[in-house]
Amino acid sequence: MKDLDYFIFVLLGLSVGITIASQAGINAALRGGFQTPVQAALISFVIGAFLLGLIAWAQGDQWRVENALANLPWWAWLGGVLGAFNVAMSIFLAPRLGALLLAGSVITGQMLASLLLDKFGWLGYPKIDLDSKRLLGASFMLLGLYLVAAR
Repeated sequence: MKDLDYFIFVLLGLSVGITIASQAGINAALRGGFQTPVQAALISFVIGAFLLGLIAWAQGDQWRVENALANLPWWAWLGGVLGAFNVAMSIFLAPRLGALLLAGSVITGQMLASLLLDKFGWLGYPKIDLDSKRLLGASFMLLGLYLVAAR
């Protein structure tokens, strides 16, 4: 991979982080119009599903490849479940933790899970050795979370 491509991909990753932090606050505000975080999450997903439907329709691509669905691993269907959990919990936690602690805890959890996903190549990720730099980086994330959470 070219260095410029890699840099652009990292910038795109940063933009995802920015939108995740913003999404929690936006969805928490949406919660103000509904009785529960789950109802607000549902509205968020309906809007997202509608937008994705429009994009998929505009692309005009074939929807599936013959027998592809039958060959998917069982866990491939859990993405929507995890997405619903993540959005509903961010709506619930945002007003209780604030943006920084919510993001810090989410990102630290992602980093810790990612160490295992990479080490063992779970869920289709490439196997990447767990070295001292990765462990040190994860340790700094834990230290950062501790400092952000300290009252």
